[in-house]
Amino acid sequence: MRNVPERLNNNDDVGLGQLISWMWTQKLLIGAVTAVVTLCAIAYALLTTPIYEAKIVVQAPTQDDISLVNVGRGEGSGLPNLSVKDVYEVYVGNLQSQALRRKFFRDIYLPSLSEEKHQGSQDALYAEFNSILTVANVGPTSPDRYNISAALPDPKEAADWVVQYAQMASDWAKRDLAKDLRADAVAKADNLERQIKIARDATRKVREDQIVRLSEALNVAKSIGLERPPLIANTMTAEVSAGMDAALTYMRGTKALEAEIENLRKRTSDDAFVQDLRVRQESMSFYRGLEMSADAVRVYRLDGAIEIPDRPIKPKKGLIVLLGLVAGLLLGASVALFRGLGSARLGST
Repeated sequence: MRNVPERLNNNDDVGLGQLISWMWTQKLLIGAVTAVVTLCAIAYALLTTPIYEAKIVVQAPTQDDISLVNVGRGEGSGLPNLSVKDVYEVYVGNLQSQALRRKFFRDIYLPSLSEEKHQGSQDALYAEFNSILTVANVGPTSPDRYNISAALPDPKEAADWVVQYAQMASDWAKRDLAKDLRADAVAKADNLERQIKIARDATRKVREDQIVRLSEALNVAKSIGLERPPLIANTMTAEVSAGMDAALTYMRGTKALEAEIENLRKRTSDDAFVQDLRVRQESMSFYRGLEMSADAVRVYRLDGAIEIPDRPIKPKKGLIVLLGLVAGLLLGASVALFRGLGSARLGST
């Protein structure tokens, strides 16, 4: 009697029918294997810890959100205004920085682990953390919007993590902005201080030069015995008066020249004669005390409100059970076929 493989080689239709008949005779085995695998899949789906994913989307702030960043900047100040893009780039840079991820890993993730798991490889734990908390661009159509997501067994903790991470990036960005703005303000104040010093030195030198000129005029007045200004006809008043501040300064007379020279020498401060001194001093004082108020500046906005997830992203129980059923059928059929082929070989011998 020919065995099943021989009949399959001689007639495919008969072999296929025989194969089906052969599988049917093994239906209990196939059903048992399918049931076992499916039950394992059901158990896995029920016993596996569900993972919830919380997600927020961040985007650039508005011009009003960053208005206080530009206090003391802009036209006439020598300091350019910062745009929304400038501020948001600082935030995104911190959001994607490894330094921030490492800090969050040390301060938030590691303390959340059990003592046993905490003793594992730090590199392995960091790799696991990177798969749990992710930051990604929304897509090419929205290059300035970023997803921050966390996948954890506790949905509330997942929601808290994404909010904390976004806020930490905001705090770091504000710190960097405050540092840069403070440096600009200090540099501006230092420049004003230099201008004030130069203006004071220039005014002092003008006073010293004036004393020299008046001293020379005094010598001339003494040499000609001119103690008081001469009486001048009305027709010559304007011309001579103008000359008294230049070549004819000696015509003021020794009394007036000596009094003016003494007054210039006794002057303790030239500030009253420095042009725009008070305006510069006020500006310098303003920039010396200028600091960004972190609470009054927003470096990002949330696109919508944060919500605690109520449906796990895994395990996908329905899919797992379905795959278990299919896998059980395939495995049962394979076992049945293997047993049938073994029996056929034994029968042929």
